[in-house]
Amino acid sequence: MSEFWLISAPGDKENLQALERMNTVTSKSNLSYNTKFTIPDFKVGTLDSLVGLSDELGKVDIFAESLIKRMAQSVVEVMEDAKGKVQENLLANGADLTSFVTHFEWDMAKYPAKQPLVSIADTLAKQLAQIETDLKSRTAAYNALKTNLENLEKKSTGNLFTRTLSDIVSKEDFVLDSEYLITLLVIVPKPSYVQWQKTYESLSDMVVPRSTKLIAEDNECGLFTVTLFRKVIDDFKTKAKENKFTVREFYYDEKEIKREREEMTRLLSDRKQQYGPLLRWLKVNFSEAFIAWIHIKALRVFVESVLRYGLPVNFQAVLLQPHKKSSTKRLREVLNSVFRHLDEVAAASILDASVEIPGLQLSNQDYFPYVYFHIDLGLLD
Repeated sequence: MSEFWLISAPGDKENLQALERMNTVTSKSNLSYNTKFTIPDFKVGTLDSLVGLSDELGKVDIFAESLIKRMAQSVVEVMEDAKGKVQENLLANGADLTSFVTHFEWDMAKYPAKQPLVSIADTLAKQLAQIETDLKSRTAAYNALKTNLENLEKKSTGNLFTRTLSDIVSKEDFVLDSEYLITLLVIVPKPSYVQWQKTYESLSDMVVPRSTKLIAEDNECGLFTVTLFRKVIDDFKTKAKENKFTVREFYYDEKEIKREREEMTRLLSDRKQQYGPLLRWLKVNFSEAFIAWIHIKALRVFVESVLRYGLPVNFQAVLLQPHKKSSTKRLREVLNSVFRHLDEVAAASILDASVEIPGLQLSNQDYFPYVYFHIDLGLLD
């Protein structure tokens, strides 16, 4: 599973024994894989500052998770032609995400543990905010380019009634620069080809004989040229419609056709030029954001453990990886049972949902006797 539970319990003898019992039960029952999660000794500061920091870290945690999910989705969108290789670009410090989490080490160089906790949290928050700002600007530019390209490509798809004709026709298909003559393009259903050939010259006066030519087809129709005098255009269109032939409104403009082709070439070139740098930026900064997120989780465990278990600082953090979704309920029951002594009232209400305690509203979804945080690596779900 791509899911982890990060918990902590006091580090005294009784609770270390409880952790050992937890490891034994979860191992024998094949419920989870457990490892120690090492957190540095930070400067605690005042309890008031920790309460405020707890709230702030909760917000930054949510923001960080949202950001890395958006970045993962951006990688998918950029790599639309190579989606099988997406996971290769969603790494943390060169390692797959599971390995990084299970072998986590606090980065002392980037986030010195001797700094006040508020300063460390502020550094992480500012780093993530800057990544989000850059993500928005970079993806906006790429997506605008992609949208323009898709709009042009859409013009080249579809049937003969809707698609652009500039990439189908050529200068030789038209009578140009004539004061009297004009070439029209007519869409004819395939079953009506014979009828068209027999009748097009008589649909109106002043149609040039033998001037029709099939220049393109789709699944249902063909595109024919026909040359006639300008003065009978309206009459020809009316008679053509009566015979279920459709005149496409198209006038050959060499400059406009050239502009469209150059625009397509430019957009394809620009996308190719932006693809590599954007993907590299996403890869590097996804790693940075993910690493920051796990550091935030570590900070939250430290802060909540001090607030929950008091001073002096003495707790043990453990990372659990549930083996399968179906075992999480049983795993939760084991943890609540092993650590129920940390909060007998709350644990009792969790273990026995039928017990109602006046004035106390608890849910096994939002309170546990131990410090608990969830890490979900299902970023593309």
